[in-house]
Amino acid sequence: MSPDKASDARNIDLGPGKEFDIVRILLSEWGKSAQRIGDDAAIVEVPRGEKLVITTDTSVDGVHFRHEWLNHFEIGYRATAAALSDLAAMAARPLGIVIALTLPEADRVEARALATGIREGASAVLCPIVGGDLSSGKILSLTITALGSVAQPLSRAGAKAGQRVYVTGSLGGPAAAVRAWQAGKEPTERDRARFANPVPRIEPAVGLAQRGATSAIDISDGLIADLGHVAAASNVCIEIDVDRIPHVDGVSSLQAANSGEEYEIVATAPAIDTEAFAAEFGLALTEIGRVVAGSSGVELMKDGKKISAPPGFDHFRDK
Repeated sequence: MSPDKASDARNIDLGPGKEFDIVRILLSEWGKSAQRIGDDAAIVEVPRGEKLVITTDTSVDGVHFRHEWLNHFEIGYRATAAALSDLAAMAARPLGIVIALTLPEADRVEARALATGIREGASAVLCPIVGGDLSSGKILSLTITALGSVAQPLSRAGAKAGQRVYVTGSLGGPAAAVRAWQAGKEPTERDRARFANPVPRIEPAVGLAQRGATSAIDISDGLIADLGHVAAASNVCIEIDVDRIPHVDGVSSLQAANSGEEYEIVATAPAIDTEAFAAEFGLALTEIGRVVAGSSGVELMKDGKKISAPPGFDHFRDK
């Protein structure tokens, strides 16, 4: 980095006040991960020939996590990964994140742990922290705006009849962790890690786009529910073979089909060499279905017959 560029990346000195004292704690933990913070707005350069991709994701105590389930490092990490996963769904590489943090008084002693989690979540995909806002409030809430760029973004509206459906990784761990917590038990270390420390699939998603994928979505509300968004946007029918859905041990295929908070990528594409993909990215890619002409929707198939598909997560569904 040239001296001029290094100077451009420095944070601006902050004035006095309790709010800025907390911001200084965050910045001290972020270190070089934070760039140009302290002005009224962030400046982000977009590579020539690429489009700017913007997404916002909110994590609220009692809705997306619970204090008794996660520590503050994990809360910060998970909120950051969830936002960056939306960039992966578009096959975009991150340019930066902006954080709006509502911090209750009881959580202020954990501000450094939150900052560490946010930093590690961003650093995992080489993403700088370029700005944000801090407010007091009664409920801990993190809203992460992620900025990325891509020449040809993937879209939910790109699925075409005749294509195949692929999903990364194995599903079911996060839902298994939630079921354990709700039953008053501790989840397995594997399931807890899948819930608390998801990995945004940035490079695998870029790899899918390079292999001809035309649509993609990250799995936050469940495989079937999120594929339903792709089917509606693309005006196609998507058939999924339940027995081909990759799932972790101890979880059924149907449970995996409904497991949210996965942040794996499901995409439609022509034929892909799944073994070559796994070798390049160290991540399994499984063909689980096909795109066909017909009324838009998702059909779950078993032994050639349609079976009932479980509903995905909906924040506003009537209880």
